[in-house]
Amino acid sequence: MFIKKISLKTEWNRVTFVNLTEQIESFIKEAGVKDGMLLVQSLHTTCSVFYEEMVHDLDGLGYDFLQHDLIRGLNKIFPKQLLYDADYKYPGPKHRKLSYEQHEEYRANPAILLNADAHLKATLLGSSIMVTIEDGKMLTGEFGDIYFVDWDTNRERNRTCVLSIIAQ
Repeated sequence: MFIKKISLKTEWNRVTFVNLTEQIESFIKEAGVKDGMLLVQSLHTTCSVFYEEMVHDLDGLGYDFLQHDLIRGLNKIFPKQLLYDADYKYPGPKHRKLSYEQHEEYRANPAILLNADAHLKATLLGSSIMVTIEDGKMLTGEFGDIYFVDWDTNRERNRTCVLSIIAQ
């Protein structure tokens, strides 16, 4: 088994998409794997991992058109959380109290806990994918790229994505 952790920096005030395809291809090559299974996994509950077509057109904010459409569609289902106890139950009073007790950053800026929408988007899309490796290549189709996405826009963060390969 081969394991690699990738550190990622996400941005404040925007959904962060990171195309991991080149890093994953390099990892497969470094591991010398010909055939096997690749797991790409987020360690965070507000982040997703999926594969999607890489698109060449960008909107005014720098999102490719599929990213733009995905954000727009998910925001219709789970709009941005702006207030406690308005559209979302989370975070409830017990969770807020515990968070304030354990984390100075939440006491200093309670609004960063308003991320129920990010948790739900990540839950809907999933935090990991499995991809077949055949002849040293990922089977993601001709146009498929693998993305790590942080839906939590309340602050910039350091995130970790784990790559694991099980090979013959």
